[in-house]
Amino acid sequence: MNRSKQYRNAFCLLAGCTALELLLPGAVRAEPAAPMVAINAGSAPEITTPEVFTALKLALMVSSLAVLPSVLMAVTCFPRIAIVLSLTRQALGTAQTPPNQLLIGLALFLTFAIMGSTFERIYNDSLVPYAEDQIGHAEAFQRAFTPLRDFMLPLTREQDIGLFLEITKTPMPDAPEKLGAAVVIPAFIVSELNTAFQIGFLIYVPFLILDMVISSILTSMSMITLPPTVISLPIKMILFVVIDGWSLIIGNLINSYHGAG
Repeated sequence: MNRSKQYRNAFCLLAGCTALELLLPGAVRAEPAAPMVAINAGSAPEITTPEVFTALKLALMVSSLAVLPSVLMAVTCFPRIAIVLSLTRQALGTAQTPPNQLLIGLALFLTFAIMGSTFERIYNDSLVPYAEDQIGHAEAFQRAFTPLRDFMLPLTREQDIGLFLEITKTPMPDAPEKLGAAVVIPAFIVSELNTAFQIGFLIYVPFLILDMVISSILTSMSMITLPPTVISLPIKMILFVVIDGWSLIIGNLINSYHGAG
């Protein structure tokens, strides 16, 4: 339970810092260096700058929950897993079974399982010092983004990085570690989409062949009025169960990330 809270807190910090970095770059890099100032107005309570800064930081972390789903889908392995599971369901032809909520929940837990060490680094290196006022916004973002960049870069194609370097008109850095979030994150998303569709194609092919065989058999038997899916669906389901298809797909998805890392 504590580990889940740590991951959630790490996501909150990352979401807020990423939103500021992409939308308000100057706000992230500005460090709070104002001296302590006490404002007295008659009997009004005394308000100091550190108290205001703490309140703003708390508001930032709470408001980051609004962009947390987008950040989760952008910088983790969630998109590939969710797309592959959805394409598997479509290849089976089972319509809305399993339901979307179940597939999304499975993809979410697999994401935490794969990226557990990455989230732990974010929590220990960025969230804890930031919460204790040991580091500012800029350093907190840098420390939170570094583990994610280390995770994303091995999974990102060079042509995708080059594409977004051209789009953002950013010069090629001396080292990959100097690539910014505006280049790494969209390049990673495109690479993940490409990989997910490749895996989905490989999953589709056996089921497509089975559908063609069933359709040919029905046509040869002059049973053209009988939809092929009526016969092929139960056959595909039983074959998928016999080969333990869900475990094979999930296991290979996890291994693909471990191998890349």
